[in-house]
Amino acid sequence: MKAKLKIFLLATAAVFCLVPGNAAAHQDLSDRPDPHLQAGLVQVLDDMGMGAHVQHGLLALALVDLSAAQPRLAMVNGHRMFYAASLPKIAILLGAAVALDEGALVMDGPLQRDLQDMIRVSCNPCATRVLDRIGRDRLLEILQHPDYHLYDPDTGGGLWVGKPYGPESAYRRDPLGQKSHGATAYQAARFYYLLHERKLVNAEQSEMMLSTLANPGIDHKFVRGLSQYKDLKIFRKSGSWKQYHADSALVESGDYSYIMVALIEDAGGGSWMEKLAPRLHRLITED
Repeated sequence: MKAKLKIFLLATAAVFCLVPGNAAAHQDLSDRPDPHLQAGLVQVLDDMGMGAHVQHGLLALALVDLSAAQPRLAMVNGHRMFYAASLPKIAILLGAAVALDEGALVMDGPLQRDLQDMIRVSCNPCATRVLDRIGRDRLLEILQHPDYHLYDPDTGGGLWVGKPYGPESAYRRDPLGQKSHGATAYQAARFYYLLHERKLVNAEQSEMMLSTLANPGIDHKFVRGLSQYKDLKIFRKSGSWKQYHADSALVESGDYSYIMVALIEDAGGGSWMEKLAPRLHRLITED
């Protein structure tokens, strides 16, 4: 069997064969796999020579086309937990939004600066300060709450923060992957989809989170790869630590909108994501 066909079968199985345990909570994306977009995604990966990474579980990717009336989903290893470095700071952003909505936090100057610096320039002390204002256990409750299901054992895990961003040891690793800062491509994509629909917490808090994710302050990976295209709006969070690289973005380009999430265990993952981004952009806008 050719390598390309193997990738296709593995990728298709990842999308079409895993049925979420709570269908109501996940119908916003899990019931939207698109075979045409899936074939295009597999072709991109095949052209980039990433078949072995997919087959060995070293690469996960989710792509969601939001340009039509209904979203179209394609992914490989989308429900596989990865160490995601700073990408799960989006979970801390969600925790802050929930706390603000509940009145447990007030948006003062220090909190606003910490949220923006945590996301835009990936400030670690800022992330830890916000985490501790939310409450470490409280954040994990939010991620697993039925209203969000952004960490769900029935679909392989998801967003997880079980360690401050600093030298302190992990206080609770995720039950499935034992990650201190973890993510699946699928649940990271769901996070952005719910934001796009203004359904994450509520419309007001979704707007706050989108504003915080706008204007990325680090020029690498997806952002650098998309720099050749003008008039894009990019809402983004990335992460890197040793051989682990992650990037995630909601991109708006004229009449097109899409989400892309990539997680890879490879020392060259950052430069690979830079090359990947324009290919996925063209897949959406020229399909």
